[in-house]
Amino acid sequence: MLNRVSASSPEAVPLLIGKSLGTTAATLAAARNLPAIWLTPLLTTPEVIEALQVATAPFLLVGGTKDRHWNGPLATELSPHVLEIEGADHGMQLPGPLAHSAAILGQVATAIEDFLDTVVWPPAA
Repeated sequence: MLNRVSASSPEAVPLLIGKSLGTTAATLAAARNLPAIWLTPLLTTPEVIEALQVATAPFLLVGGTKDRHWNGPLATELSPHVLEIEGADHGMQLPGPLAHSAAILGQVATAIEDFLDTVVWPPAA
């Protein structure tokens, strides 16, 4: 599919987005020099870490400090584009009122929008 999209629209910049197990596609992103957004990436999985280390296209990492698969210090070593949510688990949820977890969605959406608008698809000069 990626080849078809690239062939039909060579000027388009494809973007990969994956969550959790989907972040194993980081190997594809690194191999094809594709920008990416990785939500709750598996930063405890060597295959994912190695792919992110060799990636040359920009990528956004989003994770929570209570996620056993998240490694905040490693995330900031791998990319300048990181959103870390204090207290969020692998589902990006917080303990307590549901409204607190719902607010995370807004933070994630804003981080994604900023990343796309300033890094991946900035306005033409």
